[in-house]
Amino acid sequence: MKLASILLLSIFLLNCKKESDPLVSQTIEIKKQDEVSLIENPTDFYQKLSNAAISIIDPEVVYTPDYVGLKYPNGDVPAKTGVCTDVIIRTYRKLEIDLQKEVHEDMKANFSKYHNLKKWGLKTTDKNIDHRRVPNLEVFFERKGEKLPETDNPNDYKTGEIVSWMIADKLPHIGIITHLKSNDGKRPMIVHNVGGGQVLEDCLFSYTIVGHFRYGKQ
Repeated sequence: MKLASILLLSIFLLNCKKESDPLVSQTIEIKKQDEVSLIENPTDFYQKLSNAAISIIDPEVVYTPDYVGLKYPNGDVPAKTGVCTDVIIRTYRKLEIDLQKEVHEDMKANFSKYHNLKKWGLKTTDKNIDHRRVPNLEVFFERKGEKLPETDNPNDYKTGEIVSWMIADKLPHIGIITHLKSNDGKRPMIVHNVGGGQVLEDCLFSYTIVGHFRYGKQ
């Protein structure tokens, strides 16, 4: 039974990996780390979060959805591995917010609010993986932060906010909105990992947006 549960957990970590190029309806502009600039004097938490997201850009990170036992708190998978949720986790840790701990404590106290766990047949929390699931982060950010409108207007998506998508109507995905703009200046660039490493891309409208959040210290 334990083996079956671990296999199920691993399957759901796969949810943010791009299956194939046809899933993306537009060419995605990718910027390299030496092509981007940080906000020199960030004035609020969200500008600092954008800088933190940019600081972890690393195309050499191998998309690795394996179930991994982690230390607690402040546990992380090996540095050159990870999935989309690890981008979020690593970025917030740069600002001393440990989502492993924060999500675990909220789930432990409010398990019924995390409805996807029931759907997966889980009856308790798991410090190793709960914070690495997109649906759990969506619930947490809505509960502890602010849920924002999901629109097709790029101006509604601000620096340091979180956006989540559904790829091909079945694959949950998540990323961080930065202060940087696409080459045409119309869309904010996103730091995420959809299978090509921790990268900065013009992908806000490449997938179906299903979540938009703000979470951080004021």
